Amino acid sequence: MKLSIGIIFCSLVLGVSSREWFTFLKEAGQGAKDMWRAYSDMREANYKGADKYFHARGNYDAARRGPGGAWAAKVISDARENAQRVTDLFKFGDSGHGAADSRADQAANEWGRSGKDPNHFRPRGLPDKY
Repeated sequence: MKLSIGIIFCSLVLGVSSREWFTFLKEAGQGAKDMWRAYSDMREANYKGADKYFHARGNYDAARRGPGGAWAAKVISDARENAQRVTDLFKFGDSGHGAADSRADQAANEWGRSGKDPNHFRPRGLPDKY
Protein backbone atom coordinates (compact mmCIF):
# COMPACT_ATOMS: atom_id res chain seq x y z
CA MET A 1 0.00 0.00 0.00
CA LYS A 2 2.78 2.41 0.91
CA LEU A 3 4.58 1.62 -2.34
CA SER A 4 1.53 2.39 -4.48
CA ILE A 5 0.92 5.66 -2.62
CA GLY A 6 4.58 6.58 -3.11
CA ILE A 7 4.39 5.87 -6.84
CA ILE A 8 1.22 7.93 -7.22
CA PHE A 9 2.71 10.79 -5.21
CA CYS A 10 5.93 10.77 -7.25
CA SER A 11 3.95 10.65 -10.48
CA LEU A 12 1.93 13.69 -9.46
CA VAL A 13 4.90 15.65 -8.19
CA LEU A 14 7.15 14.81 -11.11
CA GLY A 15 4.40 14.98 -13.72
CA VAL A 16 5.16 11.47 -14.92
CA SER A 17 2.39 9.89 -16.92
CA SER A 18 1.44 6.23 -16.70
CA ARG A 19 2.62 5.83 -20.29
CA GLU A 20 6.13 6.94 -19.28
CA TRP A 21 6.13 4.46 -16.39
CA PHE A 22 5.04 1.69 -18.72
CA THR A 23 7.76 2.62 -21.22
CA PHE A 24 10.40 2.69 -18.47
CA LEU A 25 9.34 -0.73 -17.16
CA LYS A 26 9.25 -2.17 -20.68
CA GLU A 27 12.77 -0.86 -21.37
CA ALA A 28 13.97 -2.27 -18.05
CA GLY A 29 12.57 -5.70 -18.91
CA GLN A 30 14.15 -5.64 -22.35
CA GLY A 31 17.43 -4.44 -20.84
CA ALA A 32 17.38 -7.32 -18.35
CA LYS A 33 16.95 -9.73 -21.28
CA ASP A 34 19.92 -8.11 -23.04
CA MET A 35 22.03 -8.60 -19.92
CA TRP A 36 20.95 -12.24 -19.66
CA ARG A 37 21.76 -12.82 -23.35
CA ALA A 38 25.28 -11.41 -22.90
CA TYR A 39 25.79 -13.58 -19.80
CA SER A 40 24.53 -16.68 -21.64
CA ASP A 41 26.77 -15.94 -24.61
CA MET A 42 29.75 -15.49 -22.29
CA ARG A 43 29.10 -18.88 -20.68
CA GLU A 44 28.59 -20.54 -24.06
CA ALA A 45 31.70 -18.99 -25.62
CA ASN A 46 33.86 -19.90 -22.61
CA TYR A 47 36.61 -17.83 -24.22
CA LYS A 48 39.58 -16.71 -22.17
CA GLY A 49 39.84 -12.92 -21.91
CA ALA A 50 36.32 -12.22 -23.23
CA ASP A 51 34.79 -11.32 -19.86
CA LYS A 52 35.12 -7.53 -20.27
CA TYR A 53 33.72 -7.67 -23.80
CA PHE A 54 30.55 -9.42 -22.63
CA HIS A 55 30.20 -6.99 -19.71
CA ALA A 56 30.43 -4.03 -22.09
CA ARG A 57 28.15 -5.63 -24.70
CA GLY A 58 25.39 -6.47 -22.24
CA ASN A 59 25.40 -2.96 -20.79
CA TYR A 60 25.59 -1.40 -24.27
CA ASP A 61 22.63 -3.38 -25.59
CA ALA A 62 20.55 -2.71 -22.48
CA ALA A 63 21.29 1.02 -22.40
CA ARG A 64 20.28 1.39 -26.05
CA ARG A 65 16.75 0.45 -24.97
CA GLY A 66 16.43 3.78 -23.15
CA PRO A 67 16.53 5.01 -19.55
CA GLY A 68 14.83 1.87 -18.25
CA GLY A 69 17.37 -0.37 -19.94
CA ALA A 70 20.28 1.69 -18.64
CA TRP A 71 18.80 1.50 -15.14
CA ALA A 72 18.39 -2.28 -15.37
CA ALA A 73 21.96 -2.66 -16.64
CA LYS A 74 23.36 -0.64 -13.73
CA VAL A 75 21.32 -2.49 -11.11
CA ILE A 76 22.21 -5.92 -12.51
CA SER A 77 25.90 -5.05 -12.97
CA ASP A 78 26.22 -3.63 -9.46
CA ALA A 79 24.38 -6.60 -7.92
CA ARG A 80 26.61 -9.06 -9.77
CA GLU A 81 29.83 -7.39 -8.66
CA ASN A 82 28.64 -7.01 -5.06
CA ALA A 83 27.51 -10.65 -4.91
CA GLN A 84 30.90 -11.74 -6.22
CA ARG A 85 32.63 -9.85 -3.40
CA VAL A 86 30.42 -11.54 -0.80
CA THR A 87 30.95 -15.05 -2.18
CA ASP A 88 34.72 -14.50 -2.13
CA LEU A 89 34.52 -14.11 1.65
CA PHE A 90 33.26 -17.69 2.03
CA LYS A 91 35.88 -19.32 -0.15
CA PHE A 92 39.38 -20.33 0.77
CA GLY A 93 41.34 -17.31 -0.34
CA ASP A 94 40.07 -15.53 -3.41
CA SER A 95 38.17 -16.83 -6.42
CA GLY A 96 40.57 -15.03 -8.73
CA HIS A 97 38.08 -12.22 -9.15
CA GLY A 98 39.58 -9.76 -6.73
CA ALA A 99 38.93 -6.08 -6.22
CA ALA A 100 41.03 -5.09 -9.25
CA ASP A 101 39.06 -7.44 -11.50
CA SER A 102 35.81 -6.10 -10.09
CA ARG A 103 36.89 -2.52 -10.83
CA ALA A 104 37.84 -3.53 -14.38
CA ASP A 105 34.43 -5.22 -14.83
CA GLN A 106 32.68 -2.07 -13.61
CA ALA A 107 34.74 0.06 -16.01
CA ALA A 108 33.65 -2.20 -18.89
CA ASN A 109 30.05 -1.97 -17.66
CA GLU A 110 30.19 1.83 -17.64
CA TRP A 111 31.89 1.87 -21.04
CA GLY A 112 28.98 -0.06 -22.54
CA ARG A 113 26.27 1.91 -20.73
CA SER A 114 27.76 5.18 -21.96
CA GLY A 115 27.22 4.08 -25.57
CA LYS A 116 30.84 3.39 -26.43
CA ASP A 117 31.62 0.47 -28.74
CA PRO A 118 31.91 -2.78 -26.75
CA ASN A 119 34.23 -4.17 -29.41
CA HIS A 120 36.96 -2.15 -27.71
CA PHE A 121 37.16 -5.11 -25.28
CA ARG A 122 36.69 -7.86 -27.88
CA PRO A 123 39.56 -10.36 -27.73
CA ARG A 124 41.21 -11.60 -30.90
CA GLY A 125 39.85 -14.92 -32.07
CA LEU A 126 36.43 -14.64 -30.42
CA PRO A 127 34.02 -16.23 -32.92
CA ASP A 128 31.99 -13.78 -35.02
CA LYS A 129 28.81 -15.33 -33.58
CA TYR A 130 29.36 -13.14 -30.51
